[in-house]
Amino acid sequence: MWALTRGDIVHENLKMGSDGESDQASGTSSDEVQSPTGVCLRNRIHRRISMEDLNKRLSLPADIRIPDGYLEKLQLTSPQFDQPLSRRSRRASLSEIGFGKLETYIKLDKLGEGTYATVFKGRSKLTDNLVALKEIRLEHEEGAPCTAIREVSLLKDLKHANIVTLHDIIHTDKSLTLVFEYLDKDLKQYMDDCGNIMSMHNVKVFLYQILRGLSYCHKRKVLHRDLKPQNLLINEKGELKLADFGLARAKSVPTKTYSNEVVTLWYRPPDVLLGSSEYSTQIDMWGVGCIFYEMAAGRPLFPGSTVEDELHLIFRLLGTPTDDNWPGICSIEEFKSYKFPKYKPQPLINHPQLKLISAEEAMKHSHFRQLGVKVHTLPESVSIFTLKEVQLQRDPGYRNSSYTESGGKLSL
Repeated sequence: MWALTRGDIVHENLKMGSDGESDQASGTSSDEVQSPTGVCLRNRIHRRISMEDLNKRLSLPADIRIPDGYLEKLQLTSPQFDQPLSRRSRRASLSEIGFGKLETYIKLDKLGEGTYATVFKGRSKLTDNLVALKEIRLEHEEGAPCTAIREVSLLKDLKHANIVTLHDIIHTDKSLTLVFEYLDKDLKQYMDDCGNIMSMHNVKVFLYQILRGLSYCHKRKVLHRDLKPQNLLINEKGELKLADFGLARAKSVPTKTYSNEVVTLWYRPPDVLLGSSEYSTQIDMWGVGCIFYEMAAGRPLFPGSTVEDELHLIFRLLGTPTDDNWPGICSIEEFKSYKFPKYKPQPLINHPQLKLISAEEAMKHSHFRQLGVKVHTLPESVSIFTLKEVQLQRDPGYRNSSYTESGGKLSL
């Protein structure tokens, strides 16, 4: 079971074990040589520790700003710097640099507040970059909310260009603060700024990034379970990243124990609306389809006010399901209790039962041909905007004069 103890930290580039620390000690450095008999002979020459040595040893980001005098102090106190690093030593080193400490981050503006957490815009003294500080209040009797534990335990292992990065964790008696990379706004805010009029090219670019991040999650047996425009963050380059993994769940083996109290109503599939707790990656793909329509049409596809209303809207478009196209539907108590009219599918819908493909399959659809073939071979950590073929165009209704026609930043 994953647990947090005061002082535990998670850093974005470390390979973590189940306890939040590195799976193994660091390897030996370049001044060790191997003898023919397999005995390690250590170079006795005491060399100076460089920033490159430190970055490699602690897996630090390239833009880290080490406190003044830290390298000089390390030179004096760590003569055996070339020896393997223990977990305790790594934790102490990161803590001394500033990770896991509230004073390392400056709070700026308040971005939002929910039942359990408040999100602030902040700045890291370690990199001088903007960050998002998700401050979760702790109740002494209950401890950290399960949503926070899920989010941390999953995000420490999800490292992808289209998934928000968790930089640090700060644990005190009163709060648990998650430090994320900062992105300018979410997809809902972006659509509002466009007057809900987006170019189809930009819809395509955003949709591909959603699928790319989701495919990465699904390959690792992780279901997001709360896809909606508010949980898709966008930076000034137009990079889109999946965020808010509080309802996410690792699906390692088939199970019937999942909750059906997941996914915001407008993006929840009909089987889950009817009480099903047996679902897989399709729960996310239904949400993708709803978001795709909302970006393209400028309005939500199924904006229901209640579960019953939501199902009415779905069945009016796709047709009321029957045992022929949804085996067993007529025996589900929730379905019978609503007594739905026998809606016929709309003319544009070829089949009354919506068939959901995987995120991986969707990425290979001809719809994305314009983005070029290189988008399919990019490393997981690399943004699609590194390719010349991929640029955002100016959306017709975007309310920002500095948003360029193509190739420029959004300046959000």
